[in-house]
Amino acid sequence: MRPLDTLLLATDLLALLVLVVRSTGGARHLALVPLPALTAQLLVDGSRWQLVPAYALTGLLALAWLVRTAAPRRVAGRGAGIAAGVGVLVLAVAIALPVAAPVFALPTPTGPYAIGTRTYHWVDTTRADVFTAEPDDRRELVVQLWYPATAVPSAPRAPYVRDAGVLGPLARLMGLPEFVLRHFEHVRTHAVADAPVADGGRYPVLLFSHGRGGYRQHNTAQVEELASHGYVVATIDHPHAAAGVAFPDGRVVGMDPRMLDRTFIDGVIPFLAQDASFTLDRITALDRADPDGELTGRLDLEHVGMFGVSLGGAVTGETCHRDARLRACLPIDVFLPADVVADGLRQPVMWITRDAATMQREGWSQSDVEETHSTMRAVFARLPGAGYEVLVPGMFHTDFSDFPLVSPFLQPAGLSGTVGAQRAISIVNTYSRAFFDTHLKGVHAPLLDGPSPQFPEVLLETRGR
Repeated sequence: MRPLDTLLLATDLLALLVLVVRSTGGARHLALVPLPALTAQLLVDGSRWQLVPAYALTGLLALAWLVRTAAPRRVAGRGAGIAAGVGVLVLAVAIALPVAAPVFALPTPTGPYAIGTRTYHWVDTTRADVFTAEPDDRRELVVQLWYPATAVPSAPRAPYVRDAGVLGPLARLMGLPEFVLRHFEHVRTHAVADAPVADGGRYPVLLFSHGRGGYRQHNTAQVEELASHGYVVATIDHPHAAAGVAFPDGRVVGMDPRMLDRTFIDGVIPFLAQDASFTLDRITALDRADPDGELTGRLDLEHVGMFGVSLGGAVTGETCHRDARLRACLPIDVFLPADVVADGLRQPVMWITRDAATMQREGWSQSDVEETHSTMRAVFARLPGAGYEVLVPGMFHTDFSDFPLVSPFLQPAGLSGTVGAQRAISIVNTYSRAFFDTHLKGVHAPLLDGPSPQFPEVLLETRGR
């Protein structure tokens, strides 16, 4: 809960107590204390749906104060008791909502670098957009770069999601009202928008692909960790496969309903892989001549990797299969496409996933469980070089993203596994960084040598090292 949320709720409680005990004299004016607290909260933090009961309670308490002041003898007995009971009930709801759906905090990155971020709108004039019926529509992407930056302590931190209205379709997909995720706008990252790139030569480049109905920011904890350790990470919004994508001209493109059909998904994975390759083309152009001058000559394009979660993991496998510029491949908790299984992969590959029993406990079908593990094992067994299988029993599908941070009640509700949000993020961040450090920076990572006392719950299998 944010400090001004706590202040508002504390003053609501104080006002309720003042009115219930029928304080007299100057003490009764304490019932008005929530009004300046409400004003401060709205001006500093902005309104949020979780605080609507607190806003309503503040208004009701002020109204009750007016009634008590105007007719002190008329409000008594049973009516006063009912009013007090209603006030207590509303206060309980007002406290519960911001606790259940907080403005969550991202884990602090552990690396030595500050983080900057820049967002780009790129149009691939060579490709028609297969999701639309208009043959002249070209494929458009929104891509956000996260990079090692020179620290700017006085600068505000960039928002997690600038326009959380684009997440309405994701809320609907979860069976929730569209407004439920709007408070993501209030979450702050550790990055500064358009901060200058840190000194230190060229930085390896990573691409990130989100899941079906996801959004480019849903692994920001992992992305910031990598950027803080000297990687430039490009997170890609795939229009029509994402929950929603907002373009600079105000257009918002939601998820195509056909993305719920597995046959359709299989058909568009190669197209989404082309999004990633096009992104790498544009990044290459920035390294040659960045119009802003910041990234020119700063990107190590000889050391490029890719990672993705869920559908984004399948897109990662497909892109690594098609694009030889990628030197390290990290699909997370997903099957691999048929052509990838048939032909194999050339790069070092790390899978981060979980055991079959955990998948079944989450509710995955037997066919989905078997496909995920069998495609992984088939490619792993034929890798010409290094391969790693990282299995984490107890992690659910959502635990491989930022999603467990959204509410402390996801685990009791069966929407998150038993590992815990902070632990799950730590595992994903530490193993992914060890993998990329090893194969893009040439830095030995003892974590990948075998079982780790730091993470005894992780099951690691390696080959070809």
